[in-house]
Amino acid sequence: QVQLVESGGGLVQAGDSLRLSCAASGRVFGNYGMAWFRQSPGKEGEFVAAITANGRAKDYADSVKDRFYISKDNRKEMLYLQMNSLEPEDSAVYFCGSSHTTFYFGRDRARYYWGQGTQVTVSS
Repeated sequence: QVQLVESGGGLVQAGDSLRLSCAASGRVFGNYGMAWFRQSPGKEGEFVAAITANGRAKDYADSVKDRFYISKDNRKEMLYLQMNSLEPEDSAVYFCGSSHTTFYFGRDRARYYWGQGTQVTVSS
């Protein structure tokens, strides 16, 4: 069973940057696609970004494209989300996901295992 632990969230001002990290354990990290989702109170969970098992292909939601960057370090078994030019609308709990099956790459939330999340709050 995979374990995922997010960190790096916090309270920042609009325009600031944050880097989220996700430590994974429990299986071969490099065999699985990974993703970030986020959820705000009263809203549906929202896809943020996904990355292939080998890290070569990435996908971003339109709302974060050119501001957020997903990366993974297969040796360290870490997933990252670099968030730049943060906006109040980015405030949410951010969840790290690891795909159920090897080499999955996509936006289907149901296809991932999830961590407990880390809160990001952006003040205006």
